[in-house]
Amino acid sequence: MPLTPFPLARWLPALGLLLSLSGCGGGVEVGFEVGGGGGGGSGQPPQPQPNPQPQAPTQSCSPAGLAASAQSAWPTACLLTSSGEIVVELYDSYAPQTVANFYKYIAAGFYSNTLIHRVDRDFVVQGGGYAPGMWAKTPLYAPIPLESSNGLSNLRGTLAMARRSEPDSATSQFFFNVVDNRSLDYQGPSSPGYTVFGRIISGLNTLDAINVVPTYSYSSSDIRPRTEVLVYWVQRLK
Repeated sequence: MPLTPFPLARWLPALGLLLSLSGCGGGVEVGFEVGGGGGGGSGQPPQPQPNPQPQAPTQSCSPAGLAASAQSAWPTACLLTSSGEIVVELYDSYAPQTVANFYKYIAAGFYSNTLIHRVDRDFVVQGGGYAPGMWAKTPLYAPIPLESSNGLSNLRGTLAMARRSEPDSATSQFFFNVVDNRSLDYQGPSSPGYTVFGRIISGLNTLDAINVVPTYSYSSSDIRPRTEVLVYWVQRLK
């Protein structure tokens, strides 16, 4: 698969925010593929261990999350993970088709009981495509047009769409930027980058907690939590 070049040598083997994890359950886009080869030497590497708290501790956003949502002028959504809550504001004026697509998946309940399946420390954490046990979920809707040239940057705490190497290939998978990743921004037609469509307004500490969970490498691009990080549900707030 063609790969998007990165400025850092660390990502040169195969990068791009396009992680089509061919090694974990079948060709779903996931962000940026960064490398090849198995991570386990001889035999299959271990699968993530089940999360010890498989059931959501609550079915509603916290008062703090609701307050953050109320203070935002943008549409918002709340995600409850096994590491904590995240509330995002969504920039529908900048990425209208991307935000509409995200809301369609939320309304369908697609993100309930899914995984943060990739934790690339101090880079990105990614979800929206796998169920517990690393079972790939089939996207519900057609891929959406890339809206990366909207002036928004992949800065710390922003929410962006994962895709394959083809620009107009994003479906359900998303990622959070753990640090400023300006190299993922739109540079031009030959380096179209990844669509930023939201930002964390409450729960940045949750992102930081996910960022430091123990991981192992299935391949150089497929870095998984040793214990599954669950997304219990995602709810639209306004």
